Amino acid sequence: MSKKNKKKTTFGGVLRNIILIAAVCVFLFSAYQLVNIYLEYKKGTDEYDKIREYVKEPETKKEDPKDEPEAKEEEEEELIGPQIDFAGLKEINPDIVGWIQMEALDVSYPIVKGKDNDHYLHYTFEGQQNAAGAIFMEHTNNSNFEDCNTIIYGHNMKNGSMFGTFRTLHEPENLTSPYLWICLPDKSYRYEIFTVHTTSATGDTYTLFSAPDDQFAQYLKKMRDASEFEVGTEPTKDDKIVTLSTCTGNDATRFVIQARRLPEVYK
Repeated sequence: MSKKNKKKTTFGGVLRNIILIAAVCVFLFSAYQLVNIYLEYKKGTDEYDKIREYVKEPETKKEDPKDEPEAKEEEEEELIGPQIDFAGLKEINPDIVGWIQMEALDVSYPIVKGKDNDHYLHYTFEGQQNAAGAIFMEHTNNSNFEDCNTIIYGHNMKNGSMFGTFRTLHEPENLTSPYLWICLPDKSYRYEIFTVHTTSATGDTYTLFSAPDDQFAQYLKKMRDASEFEVGTEPTKDDKIVTLSTCTGNDATRFVIQARRLPEVYK
């Protein structure tokens, strides 16, 4: 073999080795990144699983075929939501204002309210820096959920935690129940979903109202008309509503679920 061919062979071998080493480095870096993401997700999930120990689920009443029809009519009066140990949770984080639980989705989390809308994007309920963040209320809303429109934000996590299961509602059959609970330290409310839709990140959906006026009535009609599918309930301007908002992967849009508060107050 000539020296010229030897040089070509040597150069080609070196180049292949460099490419191989680069590919291995890229693979190892990607694997490192994935492991870090997994560990961060796990830390967030483990924390909120632990926090759910402060929630006592009501016992499900088993139906007796001998029950009289009158008893079934009274069933709704016996309805109670999750029982929350707010005293214990306040010792962990005094920013807690409520607890949200959705009947159709795997959503059961404390709601916090910070001094701005940035902190709890990056910090969990226990104050740990984590991509999961926390479920938090719009900082300009009143903590008592008595505003016309109370906005609650949560991340759309890829593992389905936080508000990550919202994306399943692009398929209407996944809304197996239109109800959700908002539990406060002294009472609980049940809400009924009236719209599910994608909206502009800076659109009218995030409007707050000082009074239940005609503008609010027009807003409710616009929100209901925007729903991706018919939910079956129609809010009025006398209703209090919650707007649950999460990201879509597109910075320009958000996915929202809106629900009206039912008149019953539960202890």
